[in-house]
Amino acid sequence: MTESVAPTPHPDLKIISSRVYRGPNIWHYEPAIQLVVDLGVLEDFPTNRLPGFAEALLERLPGLMNHTCSRGRRGGFAERLYEGTWVGHVAEHVALQLQQTVGHDMRRGKTRQVKGERDRYNVIYAYYDESVGLAAGELAVRLVNHLIIPDPAFDFDEALEQFIVRGERTAFGPSTQAIVEEAVSRDIPYLRLNTASLVQLGQGVHQKRIRATMTSQTPSVAVDIASNKELTLSLLSAAGLPVPRSQSVRTLEDAVRLANRIGYPVVLKPLDGNHGRGVMLDLRNDAEVRRAFDVAKSESRGGLVIVETFVTGRDYRCLVVDGKIAAIAERVPAHVTGDGVLTINQLVAKTNADPRRGVGHEKVLTRIKIDKAAIDLVATQGFGMDDVPPEGKMIKLTLTGNMSTGGISIDRTFEAHPENIEIAEEAARVVGLDIAGIDFIAPDITQPVRETGGGICEVNAAPGFRMHTHPTIGDPQYVAKPVVDMLFPPGTPSRIPIIAVTGTNGKTTTSRMIAHIFKGIGKKVGMTSTDGVVIDERLVIRSDASGPRSAKMVLQNPRVDFAVFEVARGGILREGLGYQRNDVGVVLNVRPDHLGLRGVDTLEQLADVKAVIVEAVPRNGFAVLNADDPLVRAMRRRCSGRIVWFTMAEPGSDIRDSVDDHCRRGGLALVLEHSDLGDMIMIKEGRRSMQLAWTHLLPATFGGRATMNVQNAMAAAAGAFAAGASLHDIRQGLRSFSTNYYLAPGRLNEVDVEGRTVIIDYCHNVPGMIMLGDFVDKTGDALESTNDLGRISRIGVISTAGDRRNEDMRELGAEAARHFDVLIVREDSNLRARAPGEVAEMVAGGARQAMAGGARCKQVEIVLEELASVRHAMSRSNAGDLVVICVEQHAAVMAYLESYGHQAQPGARPAVDRDFSNAVPDPDSH
Repeated sequence: MTESVAPTPHPDLKIISSRVYRGPNIWHYEPAIQLVVDLGVLEDFPTNRLPGFAEALLERLPGLMNHTCSRGRRGGFAERLYEGTWVGHVAEHVALQLQQTVGHDMRRGKTRQVKGERDRYNVIYAYYDESVGLAAGELAVRLVNHLIIPDPAFDFDEALEQFIVRGERTAFGPSTQAIVEEAVSRDIPYLRLNTASLVQLGQGVHQKRIRATMTSQTPSVAVDIASNKELTLSLLSAAGLPVPRSQSVRTLEDAVRLANRIGYPVVLKPLDGNHGRGVMLDLRNDAEVRRAFDVAKSESRGGLVIVETFVTGRDYRCLVVDGKIAAIAERVPAHVTGDGVLTINQLVAKTNADPRRGVGHEKVLTRIKIDKAAIDLVATQGFGMDDVPPEGKMIKLTLTGNMSTGGISIDRTFEAHPENIEIAEEAARVVGLDIAGIDFIAPDITQPVRETGGGICEVNAAPGFRMHTHPTIGDPQYVAKPVVDMLFPPGTPSRIPIIAVTGTNGKTTTSRMIAHIFKGIGKKVGMTSTDGVVIDERLVIRSDASGPRSAKMVLQNPRVDFAVFEVARGGILREGLGYQRNDVGVVLNVRPDHLGLRGVDTLEQLADVKAVIVEAVPRNGFAVLNADDPLVRAMRRRCSGRIVWFTMAEPGSDIRDSVDDHCRRGGLALVLEHSDLGDMIMIKEGRRSMQLAWTHLLPATFGGRATMNVQNAMAAAAGAFAAGASLHDIRQGLRSFSTNYYLAPGRLNEVDVEGRTVIIDYCHNVPGMIMLGDFVDKTGDALESTNDLGRISRIGVISTAGDRRNEDMRELGAEAARHFDVLIVREDSNLRARAPGEVAEMVAGGARQAMAGGARCKQVEIVLEELASVRHAMSRSNAGDLVVICVEQHAAVMAYLESYGHQAQPGARPAVDRDFSNAVPDPDSH
């Protein structure tokens, strides 16, 4: 039954926001773009209610007929168009198809309604180049609106042409693209380092760099030699290789004299030119030399011009990679062939209409350019541009066979004589290039040039691959393969091990523990955390560095051979992960924090965000999961690799029984075994049980009182063991790691200040306060048991970030009131859109409400400024008391405590090379 046609709505599909995910993300494990679009009244108008829309769209973009959509077959999307789908979904497919028009074969996408909003949708689609992907989304929305009600100011063909030009401008050149594609096919990661052709292949210490066809192994002296054509020919001649006679000159008269001395015909070319620019061939008298001299000199940066004998024959390019011939192509200058009907201008236009021809290197062939030199060359052949040449007559339009000037190539790789191959390979060795383009002029490459005449006229650094990968005639040669073989010989690693750590609380300490373990093994560890980027234990960037850009910074560092990344919720939501996959993903916990921010309103949604690093674990990798947390436990279903559990559950509990069953089936887990001597961390794998360490002997656990660090140590040990560390190295690393200010600034640092026990920590949420409160209870009891006066005061300085929910702020105060005698509530320097004092009143209100219910706390005070609150806490305390300071700017607080009465212990002194005075950790990304 056909639906009645509704009135055509006013097109108001709008992009509300856009986001670029540069790695695995909440939508997909590959990079993606997210557009939040508002359909407006179009929410009530699926495509089957828009007369003529489907037909007009398919006419403009016929490639959409190939889209399978959810039907899984060609034409599936077209079926959806006619049956009725929403225009947000249409924009997704159009954005993908537009990218395909510029050669970006992107096919992944999805469109989902924004939860709780009727007319807003998340449009997700893959991209290859970020700017092209965003432009595709914008153009897709404009086209959809235009097809509903035409916009006179919008010309789709013109907009599409501009879009294509943008894609061509940002794309890799054909040579770089060939190498990158070969690397990707071998699972070698790459990073584009600029907007041109500088690319890093591999990670960290294993990285190599390319710029077009120059590599990080290309000697600079060899490039300099190849750039000096006179020196190049001199060295080749000295090595006994066939080269034409040549010499450089600076003036026109010298060029004429030299041409007469070596004999006509001659060639003039710039000393340091490239791509055939300024090369003047077959000059047969003084007059031609005089006319050609200025052209050649204009392309010479140093003003020197080479005069050499003109060698007759065909133009061949021999590509040598790592000392071996990779491909040979015959280059034919740009030309047209007469048909007895069309003029030369018309023949050029017909040739340029070939879809394989484009501007510059955008396509496999370059359009022929008609300039004065071309017109003059045609004139020397007895024709004008408006003349009709006879059928079969070849009209040259350039003298050189460069692809960049419109020439074509014929593959001759398997036709060359072995002696000619040896000459080309020797020429590359003499110059010293790892990748070299050897230009031969010879009557026939199948015959030895020493017998037939001819020789090497040029050696090129950074030779183009286009003539070999896309020959006009003949089979393509996969010349990128020997390049990647040279950079990464078989069996050579290209990736460094990556351990990613996430969770609501404990990420930073666990990351530091893992980094400390592998530093002890001798690794050069690159680590990111909320304190900054650390390379081999030296802080190089002071900032909140738990996001994807910091991860890329580590992977670009050529010293790093092991990476440990603290992965925060905020970074995943902003840009996704900063890498393709992690060998080990560690998830500590999922607790109520950051709820109500960036569309994450429930714990289940927060768990989906954290699970991204589990989804980024490859089949040969490991996910280290907290079995005690049901949301973390459920992440096992998202992992492609092996699961490693860690649990503090008692033997005999359901969780422990499940973990033990996992081990009996060959799995790996870390558990606690209780005895009269204490708690022992055990590694269980299959039927084996291995003792790792007593928890009370690990400095970071404060004799076992810091339960949160017992759990962190178990997670760190599990991650390290999964990454290949030995039992001995893990044990040694945990035994030597402590929470002093040198190793863990701002994380449970203990310092003695005139008899007071002062703890500095970064606790800022309710789950963290629960664990910190447990530590305060145990530590306070231990201090009282050794205090001659008995009871001591437990004083806390607390705060939270202004973007937390009101109920979370009140609950933080209430939880703190259960553990402290005196609470001093302060505020962060960044109020996050809150009024001064608003956050403190919320927290204090929760504490006072708990006091009314019988909580331990007896007094709550508000001192807004951080250092002022610390000074007040210290003035309220006496020798023997326990003071816990939840800090924002830990360096400033430590500096104050160090100066307090000049009695602070040396362990609290900040190291000179770890000055965090400018570091303000951002709770939003923790």
